[in-house]
Amino acid sequence: MIQVVLGEDQRLLRGAMATLLSLEDDIEVVGQAENGEDALQLIRSARPDVAVLDIEMPLKTGLDVAEALRQDGSPCKILIVTTFARPGYFQRAVAAGVAGYLLKDSSSDEMSDAIRRVYAGKRVISPELSLAMWEAPSPLSPRERDVLRLAAEGLTLQDIGARLFLSHGTVRNYMSEAIGKLGASTRIEAIRTARDKGWLE
Repeated sequence: MIQVVLGEDQRLLRGAMATLLSLEDDIEVVGQAENGEDALQLIRSARPDVAVLDIEMPLKTGLDVAEALRQDGSPCKILIVTTFARPGYFQRAVAAGVAGYLLKDSSSDEMSDAIRRVYAGKRVISPELSLAMWEAPSPLSPRERDVLRLAAEGLTLQDIGARLFLSHGTVRNYMSEAIGKLGASTRIEAIRTARDKGWLE
């Protein structure tokens, strides 16, 4: 039996996935978690063969969990399920050693097949997502991304400077550079563009 842990914050979807997977003769759902922190602890304790994780979960994202398990040296294979076909997410997933990456609108047959293939040591990627590998990488420097991310949280330039130990003028310059690189005319537009591309993750 392939033992599986599910990490998904939407209870109805998580329950439906568990029900459908339990109908398979060779798959057993041994645990379910509604946030990334619980999913990580559950995987560490239950030691499943495969973890099926949503990207957008509270406390820790599916990618945070994947990165933590990679640092642990965990043998658990990770299958990410997401509604987001964002290149930034995909590239981070590949770097974290994620074995599978599926869109949530995949059928239950595709999901169970993906679990079997991942368990067998193969990689599984939705065709729509594989195209993301050819997308241009983020033009933002790490500092510009930090400044935009904090601005997206509602912090003022002065607050951002205090958080990053930078002067107000330096933060303003980073923000101006980020807006220019993204072809935006305002801070809000730059944040929206970077978020849509998955470059703030």
